[in-house]
Amino acid sequence: MNETGHLFGWAFGDMSKADVAGYLETLQDAALDNARQDAASRGFEVEAGTEHFAVIEQGETLVDVGNAPGGLVVRCTVTILGAGAAGVHPEGPMNG
Repeated sequence: MNETGHLFGWAFGDMSKADVAGYLETLQDAALDNARQDAASRGFEVEAGTEHFAVIEQGETLVDVGNAPGGLVVRCTVTILGAGAAGVHPEGPMNG
């Protein structure tokens, strides 16, 4: 049975470079790659076109941005497919 769930991918960058052309896109690619790797390590596939990105700022989530390397966090949320995927839920900075 093919179930769906969601998980996060993460990328960390340098806040001072946030306005550099293409920098956030590079971090988005890294966050999506991180999500794909996490999904694959659990035996799931990432549904193409389901990625959503967010730049996390202090106080928005459980992520302590003040302690993040470089102070810039990009999160990618994806839909995953596969047996058992319904039991995977993104929670805070970790995937449940």
